[in-house]
Amino acid sequence: MPFVTRLTLKSGDGSLLESVVADLKSRAERKGVELRGPHPKPPVKISVPQYKTGPDCGTFEPWNYTVYTRVIEIVGHDEFARDVTEQSYPDRIHVSADIEQFSQAGE
Repeated sequence: MPFVTRLTLKSGDGSLLESVVADLKSRAERKGVELRGPHPKPPVKISVPQYKTGPDCGTFEPWNYTVYTRVIEIVGHDEFARDVTEQSYPDRIHVSADIEQFSQAGE
């Protein structure tokens, strides 16, 4: 029964994210790993209010930033998936992994 490892990579730095994803993709191609993606998600724009403290309280301009997301699926190749999930990534990249097991029809 094959496993599918779904990696979700998020970052506020779009070019760094693309660089990391391109590296993962080239490593998978060199090892003959079946890779689906990267699937880009629409960027999320976030606005964070900033409050002043003191006698004349008010607010500063909100802090605005964008989060970029890419999803990659690794089909089978458990050792490659394990290596990718255990490797260290730059601090500006957040990586989460989900694993699903699929059974063949009739099993």
